[in-house]
Amino acid sequence: MRIEKCWFCSSAVYPGHGIQFVRNDAKIFRFCRSKCHKNFKMKRNPRKVKWTKAYRRLHGKDMTQDSTFEFERRRNRPERYDRNVTENTLKAIKTIDKVRSRRESKHIERRKKGKKGQQMREAVKELEQSISLVKAPAILREDPSLTLPKIMVKVSQAQESQRMEE
Repeated sequence: MRIEKCWFCSSAVYPGHGIQFVRNDAKIFRFCRSKCHKNFKMKRNPRKVKWTKAYRRLHGKDMTQDSTFEFERRRNRPERYDRNVTENTLKAIKTIDKVRSRRESKHIERRKKGKKGQQMREAVKELEQSISLVKAPAILREDPSLTLPKIMVKVSQAQESQRMEE
């Protein structure tokens, strides 16, 4: 059972799923869903469509260069079955998954760090531009006309029980 990659969005295409398009020059394109197939037929570039893996990698949203990606590459050369090699490979796959997930989480944290600083700068800039609209709490306590009036509403027990029943 071979799990292929979608040509457009790079997600996994399992056997019996997706669409396969064969061009006149015998080049095979596999798509995970009709959305990818339609975008391909519209001649859209996957690097310019925001939800694709290619866009995310190109714009620094996902990790691009990592040694753990080498294990995921497709190898067409058949290997002779060896129980020890298979056992070691399965153990290595687990550790590689842990390493990759740790590195991805660090990558995401680094991206968030820059975003937080940018949001703070934007907030400070906005505050500087409209500081005249902000009133100090001491002034609000002194002059109650600057605050919104507080409205007190009395609700009787009978009205409250009728609303609950409805």
